[in-house]
Amino acid sequence: MSSPDDSIHLRGLDLPVRIGVPEAEREMWQTLQADVSFTLASRFEELWDDLKATVDYAAVALRLRALAAERPRQLIETLAAEMAQCLIMEFGVKSVTIELKKRILPGCDHVAVSLTRP
Repeated sequence: MSSPDDSIHLRGLDLPVRIGVPEAEREMWQTLQADVSFTLASRFEELWDDLKATVDYAAVALRLRALAAERPRQLIETLAAEMAQCLIMEFGVKSVTIELKKRILPGCDHVAVSLTRP
């Protein structure tokens, strides 16, 4: 049984995207930032220092960047849901929390969406 404290975090992961409601915005590449946390099916002490027993966070970063760049989207909410599904289906994580940040509004550091999936 996994402990909720046994999790891996990627903070400030840059994601190249074409995203936005106006078509003109989707035509231009932007960079979103993602904070991604996920738990494994096993406790850390059960990994026995073996990369094959855990989730390779470098592979996760590459896959999420590729997913984000795959196609244009209107909503960051859509991308967050696709990212969570990818981590669960392709990497077998037990649970995932994702926060996506987009710098778009004048006078505002960023807008963000977040989700957690078991």
